[in-house]
Amino acid sequence: MIVLRADTLGYCMGVRRAMDLAVKTAETETIRPIYTLGPLIHNPQAVEDLRRRGVEVLGEQETDSRVAGRIVILRAHGVSPALRSRLESLGARLADATCPRVLASQRRARRFHESGYSVVLVGDRNHEEIVAVTGCAPACSVVGSPEEARALDLVEPVGVLAQTTVSEEEYEAVCGVLRSRYSRLEIVDTICPATRERQESLARLADRAEAIVVVGGRSSANTARLFRAARALGKPAWHIETAAELPPEVFGFSVLGLTAGASTPDSIIAEVEDALMRPERSRDTPALS
Repeated sequence: MIVLRADTLGYCMGVRRAMDLAVKTAETETIRPIYTLGPLIHNPQAVEDLRRRGVEVLGEQETDSRVAGRIVILRAHGVSPALRSRLESLGARLADATCPRVLASQRRARRFHESGYSVVLVGDRNHEEIVAVTGCAPACSVVGSPEEARALDLVEPVGVLAQTTVSEEEYEAVCGVLRSRYSRLEIVDTICPATRERQESLARLADRAEAIVVVGGRSSANTARLFRAARALGKPAWHIETAAELPPEVFGFSVLGLTAGASTPDSIIAEVEDALMRPERSRDTPALS
């Protein structure tokens, strides 16, 4: 079998920055535990690796006196200003791993809100990034489809932002509806270039491969979109988290494409590639070195 890697795959800038910060903090901080507010990134193997280093996941409902004097690493997807203030008031020592692009979206949402705009966020209302940005623009509207956009009744002017991991097609479909309904409309391109790059790289890969394996966490929005895009390109495709999940049928192809979401560790990608090249080892491959 020939295994072709996508030319762009795996960690994006924001995720790598967050992981590097967490690892460095674990190496230098002596007071334990170190906390991340929610999973630092959407990859359970990476989160488990951090746990072994002494970095524990703290749920938002657990933000109480236990954080006093402890380092709390803010996840790559960001947190609302209210939650940040609460952590500070409890005496937490904050290490901010928020992706710079998410911070930029938060600032833009706040400016829209303070300038009297009706704010529309395009994305998954339950995604941590959207929750964080929503906290900067109270009473904003979150829509995930053109149908939801048609149901809005907004006062102009209207400002529109996207979750950084939505596809251009999803964003444009919603923006098209909004353009037809509102004349005083400002649309900001907040889609992360990493999202575009991985989608474009997948399209090039699909031209050369018979089937596609997409590696990444089940809860990773951009990985799920890569998987759907691979299927939409007419290719047999599988979404796996680790090499142990490779189904037997993938080994029946002569040329297989390999891509990964923006929160997938390099080590996981390498293990999947090795398992594809050496199928006799695929069932014994560890989750993370």
